[in-house]
Amino acid sequence: MAESALPRVFSGVDAVTAACGEELGPTPWLLISQDDVDTFARVTQDWQPLHCDPAVAALLPWGTTIVHGYLTMSLLSFFAGQLYRVEGVAHVLNYGIDKLRFPAPVPVGSRIRARAVVGSLAMKGELGVVGVTYSIEVEGAAKLCLVAETLVGLVPVGASESR
Repeated sequence: MAESALPRVFSGVDAVTAACGEELGPTPWLLISQDDVDTFARVTQDWQPLHCDPAVAALLPWGTTIVHGYLTMSLLSFFAGQLYRVEGVAHVLNYGIDKLRFPAPVPVGSRIRARAVVGSLAMKGELGVVGVTYSIEVEGAAKLCLVAETLVGLVPVGASESR
């Protein structure tokens, strides 16, 4: 698929519903540095040597440190902002993740990018919940590094704020 203009702007819940099955992206490439990994380790206290110790990681099959899977997952919000925007709603929020897989590692110093496929919309009271399936690839790699089936909440304008 040819690269599309980003971000895709949806004018309300009906436009999101009409886009069911459409692929968005890819995003521009994003470089993940050792500094990014070390910052994530400081915040999460996840100091596994395969992420943070180049001497230990050099002995592993990848020959270098690898990015935390949850760091890659945390970038979904960043990539979402590059892929789409929904107008005509009060709020767009993370509702959850139904499925998350890390099929391949991300070597530190790699560039990654994302694509997404818009799923169907279900109503949960006033809240519209749409599935968005993300795939993140590593530049030059044969396998995806992340596949996630996420749920995005669309709060309509004027909806009750008490949930």
